[in-house]
Amino acid sequence: MLIKSLLIFILTYSIISAQKMKWHKLDRPTATLLGAVLMVLTGVLTLEEAYRAVDFNTILLLLGMMIVIAYLKIANCFKYLSYLLITHARNAFLLLCFVSFSSGILSALFVNDTICLMFTPLLILALKQTRLNPVPYLIALATSSNIGSVATLTGNPQNMLVGVFSKIPYLDFSLHLIPVGLLSLVVNVMIVYIFFRKDINFKRLEPIELVKPEIDLKLTIKSLALVFFIFLGFIFSGNLPLSAITGGLALIIISRTKPQEAMEKIDWTLLLFFSGLFIVVGGVNKAGLLSMMHNVVEPYMGKDVLSQVINFSAFSVIASNIVSNVPFVLLSAGWVDKFIDPKIMWYSLAMSSTFAGNLTIMGSVANMIVMELSKEHVQVGFWDFFKVGFTTTIVSTIIGIIIISFYIV
Repeated sequence: MLIKSLLIFILTYSIISAQKMKWHKLDRPTATLLGAVLMVLTGVLTLEEAYRAVDFNTILLLLGMMIVIAYLKIANCFKYLSYLLITHARNAFLLLCFVSFSSGILSALFVNDTICLMFTPLLILALKQTRLNPVPYLIALATSSNIGSVATLTGNPQNMLVGVFSKIPYLDFSLHLIPVGLLSLVVNVMIVYIFFRKDINFKRLEPIELVKPEIDLKLTIKSLALVFFIFLGFIFSGNLPLSAITGGLALIIISRTKPQEAMEKIDWTLLLFFSGLFIVVGGVNKAGLLSMMHNVVEPYMGKDVLSQVINFSAFSVIASNIVSNVPFVLLSAGWVDKFIDPKIMWYSLAMSSTFAGNLTIMGSVANMIVMELSKEHVQVGFWDFFKVGFTTTIVSTIIGIIIISFYIV
């Protein structure tokens, strides 16, 4: 059983990690579905065990948030917000600040991938008008969205996993990681400016003229009201999945919009990806592979809390770029309770796996969304991204370690 689960694990994670390779056309959801089916066909898991391996709390949390985001997309809320921010920038540096802080803060509330999807097209149009070099702004959008998403349990998929598995209260998590996110956003702006200071000046820009997106004000108000109540549920009930799916269902009922329109905007492949991944990890866990991996890594983690925070954060950044951050969090979630201070290590895991997404251009889905949507207008080079991404990953992770270390009792 161990050999079979190991081979399936290697096959699945190789396909997940090799998305840019031309020798295969399989995407991440297909890779996890393949791994899940093989776990059952080879007898590592029974069909009933595969069903039980899927964490439906995470699936419900993701689905609930995606429903709300779908209605905000239908209302053109994100496009309208990005329009307001971009058109009010008076110079190139202010535009950089607006892009960075707005995308970072909104990513904490509405998931980083969504913000990149909505912001990129309008940003490209604005940059074509101003004749500014678009590269630093696109890099800032991607990296800031990743950084900002660290601040809440719903900012990105890996944080949602942390929230479901750790049972850390929503407000408690945010109070600990908002300082990490805000300080890292400031540093990220400085890093982008330093590397592209020839392209980012303080000369007054000509007014940016863009077609003003039409916003469905009634649907926006309804959606934001439900978002408010969902976050109240997160804070006071502590039940993230139930709060999210209840809010999503309520919005479907009161929106006066055809549900099918919202359903078409939900990323069902992400739910498939998570479901398959749960089954693959369930298989390797049953075979004892996760325990063996932990036994290999554990001696290098240190014997005190601070050493464990430093070493585990560094390990998480590297591992998240090998197998991707969501799979790594799912793999390592079972290790956290074995540390001296599990709660501190959950913060460390959320922080480091999120910031790991900035290391390379392929480090996160948010990065790839920005690059794919802008490729017809500009090509962001690997090294252009890497010099900013590498620097901001190292510096923001150090900031995170320092701030988290203050919480050690």
